[in-house]
Amino acid sequence: MMQKPLKVPSSPLFGSGPCKKHPDWQASELQSAFLGRSHRAPEGVARIQKLVDYTRSVLEIPQNYAIAMIPGSGTGAVETALWNFLGQRPVDIFAWDVFGKLWVTDATEQLPLPQVRTFIADFGQLPDLTQYNSSHDCVFTYNGTSAGVMVPDLHWIPENRDGLTICDATSSAFVIPIKEWNKLDITCFSWQKGFGGEAAHGMIIVSPRALEHLRRHQPAWPIPRLFRLTKAGEVITAIFEAKTINTPSMLCVEDAIKGLEWAYNLGGQEALWQRVQSNFAIIDGWISQNPDLEHFAIAPQSRSRASVCFKLSPSYCKGVDQASLISTIASQLAELGVAYDIKNHFLAPASFRIWCGPTLEAEDLQILTEWMNWALAVHRPS
Repeated sequence: MMQKPLKVPSSPLFGSGPCKKHPDWQASELQSAFLGRSHRAPEGVARIQKLVDYTRSVLEIPQNYAIAMIPGSGTGAVETALWNFLGQRPVDIFAWDVFGKLWVTDATEQLPLPQVRTFIADFGQLPDLTQYNSSHDCVFTYNGTSAGVMVPDLHWIPENRDGLTICDATSSAFVIPIKEWNKLDITCFSWQKGFGGEAAHGMIIVSPRALEHLRRHQPAWPIPRLFRLTKAGEVITAIFEAKTINTPSMLCVEDAIKGLEWAYNLGGQEALWQRVQSNFAIIDGWISQNPDLEHFAIAPQSRSRASVCFKLSPSYCKGVDQASLISTIASQLAELGVAYDIKNHFLAPASFRIWCGPTLEAEDLQILTEWMNWALAVHRPS
């Protein structure tokens, strides 16, 4: 029998969200949080504005794009986008993971949209993005953590399109570089993926053409106050001036600032991407060389570099239920304090899922593969 590895990872946090915080994070960093005061006080607004400024700098967001903090995590940010911006044109929605398919439900069952075209792929595959009609609005997820499939580039989006593009970037912001901001009109994300920030708050980034659309277009449906970006036909500019729709947690804001400071001091998007690529190379190489494993994402170019999903090979399972084997291995590694939360999303097919984002250490991922090899040997069906 294979000998159990002697060394354990410095952190067992390999889950795909909320993710591990940046290296050397300490709760004591949050002592500077603006607590017990109004977030609308000048000092509170200044802290939120600092968060916005760091976000713009790290993600290299153009100065003429507006940024706001939204309630409800990444989900709240996407819902805000759907309810405020859609309705004037037909909509093309591309989905291949759990959350992308939720936006399909919103568009087809919740909002009375004039025309919706859906392009839905099975888990592990990417739909044909070239089917996008540039006269339509478009909704897509940049990186699907539950399927391990990402958009390899934005070349399929024309610069001279008539429609608006809404991008769910929850698990790609601060992880996968966005270089072509001119291809994105409304970009939504939360803090808990890229640098392990706390949940319940989302961010929305809006292009100048999307802001102009807000001024001209009034949706045919009522918009809940938590999602509302306009009032009496005018954009509520205060939302994009560090004055939030509702009361935020200033403790979460401070935590996000610390994560952004780490990302900024590291070197911004490019430095974060280098860490992701190094981490992905370890897991990708291990899977590719292991006959017991198979990548869930079929096409190499669309395999997520951040949330790597993989399954057991048929030759390993030998007729034994794959879901049961994966649950057993994941549970054992969690009990040993080696790896937490590496089992698939509960709505996704049976698979392992390992986060390779920038806050993880390459050495820990290498050690994890050794433990995975041991667990695979121990639980191999006879």
